[in-house]
This record gives sequence, C-alpha cells and structure tokens, in this order.
Amino acid sequence: MEIKPIVTKADRLLPTATLERTLTAMKPPISTAPDVLGGTPVFAGTRVPIQTLLDYLEGGESIDDFLDGFPSVSRDQIISFLEMAKDRLIETAL
Repeated sequence: MEIKPIVTKADRLLPTATLERTLTAMKPPISTAPDVLGGTPVFAGTRVPIQTLLDYLEGGESIDDFLDGFPSVSRDQIISFLEMAKDRLIETAL
C-alpha cells in the first residue's frame, strides 16, 4: 500500500517572493501621463524617464549603477522593460 502525502491548498500557493515577481511582471514597466514630465515615458510609479536608463547603459554603466542612482526603480522593472524591448525588436525584425 502506497502512502500519499496530504497536500493542502496552502501548500500549492506561490512563495511570497515568487508571487511578487509574477505580479510585478504583469504590470507594465512603463507609464506615460501628461502630468508626469509632460508625457515622457517613465518607469511606472516613478518620475524616472526610460531614456535615463538607456543613457546609462549606452554610457557603459551597469544596471546596478542605475539602481544606485534611482532607488525608486526596481530591478524587476528594468528587466521587464528590457524583455519587452527585446520582444518588440524581434517582432519588427520578422
């Protein structure tokens, strides 16, 4: 006779860190609003322009350097933006 473990609904829930990353990934990393920097694309929930990240990377700075200068932006937002940009670039190349 095989003994099977009892699995409750709580056992199937995502760990908190995984859930937070999943929810962050579901939110768009970019927002635009006329009252925030005149509609300039910014990281959602901040006043940090997306262009600032691109300028950092173009200048040879790292993501960590950017995060040090702009702590209101999360690493997950940056990764989500870069993945979105990569996907759009690939789509347009096809």
